Amino acid sequence: MYVTERESNLNHPVKVRRLDNDDYKILTKSRFYFNWRTEKVNDVYKLVLDDEILGVMSCIHHKEEERIEIVLLAVSKDNRGRNKKYDRITGNLIAFACKEGIKHYGINGCVSLVPKTSLKQHYSDLYGMMDAGRQLFLEGGALLNMLREYEL
Repeated sequence: MYVTERESNLNHPVKVRRLDNDDYKILTKSRFYFNWRTEKVNDVYKLVLDDEILGVMSCIHHKEEERIEIVLLAVSKDNRGRNKKYDRITGNLIAFACKEGIKHYGINGCVSLVPKTSLKQHYSDLYGMMDAGRQLFLEGGALLNMLREYEL
């Protein structure tokens, strides 16, 4: 699992970890766009490079549907848009959710999210997510492709 530094084109290893209570202090709206404290009721993960948090994701397990819903996903402000520092942050977080889906629900595992309208086509094109109306999802071969692409 790695991110690619855009300036040097070098790959840097990253890890996904559960968010610690102390992390909420540094997850400000100005850097991560949301009030992450409201997500404490969910499973919240961080993508880290050394000690720097590059992205954050909140998930809910829907056991009866064998599905993990990505409720909220954000990359740090300096990793958005044309001048971002690293590529592959969002993909790594989605792939981690896919890994958790397989771990908890086996071959029937599914990952879904409700994207902003402007991102719907982007998620379909870049991550192979399939359209389910309001939600996008990954299951079966598409989910396994994410695991292969992001080396999980």
